[in-house]
Amino acid sequence: MISFKSRSKKIIFKTITFKALVSVVSVALVLCACLVGVAEGEVAEVFLLSKSRKIPIYSVDMEEKIACFTFDAAYGSDKTEKILDILDEYDVKVTFFLVGFWVDKYPELVAKISEKGHEIGTHSNMHEHMSKMSEQDVLSDLSVSVKKIEDITGKKVDLFRAPYGEYDNEVVECAEKLNLYTVQWSVDSLDWKGLSVDEMTGRVVSRIHEGAIMLYHNNSDHIVEALPRIIELLKDRGYSFKRVGDTIYRENYKIDNNGKQIRIA
Repeated sequence: MISFKSRSKKIIFKTITFKALVSVVSVALVLCACLVGVAEGEVAEVFLLSKSRKIPIYSVDMEEKIACFTFDAAYGSDKTEKILDILDEYDVKVTFFLVGFWVDKYPELVAKISEKGHEIGTHSNMHEHMSKMSEQDVLSDLSVSVKKIEDITGKKVDLFRAPYGEYDNEVVECAEKLNLYTVQWSVDSLDWKGLSVDEMTGRVVSRIHEGAIMLYHNNSDHIVEALPRIIELLKDRGYSFKRVGDTIYRENYKIDNNGKQIRIA
């Protein structure tokens, strides 16, 4: 004889099983309906892809041996002048991503960077975790930082790098609303970790590739010593260097899951 308690457990188990089955069937029916819609050219594709993740530009798909040096500047300026001298010596043009409060503190350097032919993008105004900010706050932060740079250089800013490399769909979409291309990197020098000259150089040279965007910082420990060696070694490998804005595609492109920007014929 089955006790009331045992029968209750079986009833509960059957109920749970039935509910789970209904859920699975419901999801399957929705997916089937969406797929039918896709086949008929309807809005189901939008439904399926509406939550896809937006990906910034990490690199550019190309066959030429071209790479981009980028420097983030948020804190300190002691080595910036020397970096500019080295870039002059090797005739290399790069892209700087500047934080708004850095621009406030070093307007002469901002002007000098621009006058020497280097490109300037925004690295936000306050270097905060933007994925935790509201849409309005992100838009305001970016707008303020862009204006600060443009007021000094007289040149349009259309590149953005998120602080800490952190972003979500909202951050990228806010940048798009301001006509900014969000740019990450495919080769991280890790200079901010205090790597030695040999470690930093070896890391970059072993990871370089066509269309690479390299990440450095304007005030890292050994950047002044490592930069000439990196430039020389990459040149020996046949690489030339361009600013990010001169390398990325402005239209007719897609970005794959790895952040590679690919031209669409």
